[in-house]
Amino acid sequence: MATFYIVATPIGNLKDISLRALETLKEVDLILCEDTRVTKKLLDHYQINTLILSYYQHSKLKKIEYILQLLKEGKNLALVSDAGTPGISDPGNKLVQEVIKSLSDQVEIVPIPGPSAVTAAASISGFSMDKFLFLGFPPTKKKRKKFFEEIINSKYPVILYESPYRILKTLNELKIVNDKLSVVVCRELTKKFETIYRGTINQIIEKVLEDKIGDKIKGEFVIILKSKQ
Repeated sequence: MATFYIVATPIGNLKDISLRALETLKEVDLILCEDTRVTKKLLDHYQINTLILSYYQHSKLKKIEYILQLLKEGKNLALVSDAGTPGISDPGNKLVQEVIKSLSDQVEIVPIPGPSAVTAAASISGFSMDKFLFLGFPPTKKKRKKFFEEIINSKYPVILYESPYRILKTLNELKIVNDKLSVVVCRELTKKFETIYRGTINQIIEKVLEDKIGDKIKGEFVIILKSKQ
């Protein structure tokens, strides 16, 4: 029976990968990844020579069929994302669904746990995280106002992802809905320029603006919101 490994990789610092993940990536027949250039940097760092193949959100049906065929033939495959745990706000979950649907009795699906921006941010938030909501990226266009109105009324902390291109837009829209939120924003977690912002939404916006490089904001962001209700 083939094994399909879902392997967590570092979200920034290459030292954060587990020994089990390294062993798995060395031993499988093929590694499926979002961007071969990103994954190759990790593999080169650890002198891993396993073949790699790109798989991303818009991969064509032929590629998915090829992957399924490899598993049918008994090949052991690993799935990684560019950073963190595959399937968490990541197209990898669609491939896992397809494997379950098509080959549920022919493939063992094994998680190799590790880094995740969600849990990293939650661990340093300072909020009670016994229960929280993770909602991934906010809608980019439609229903944003409704989305933000719903999450600020949550009795649990809410964790969001956001890109550098929309971080200020998102913070300002949250401010319009409720400027009394307690907020933690994590930028570039585990990387050289990791920054943790804490405070009210107004304070966070000021801090993000202060750290602009020229007219650009850089880095990937995790936002944690807690309503003062």
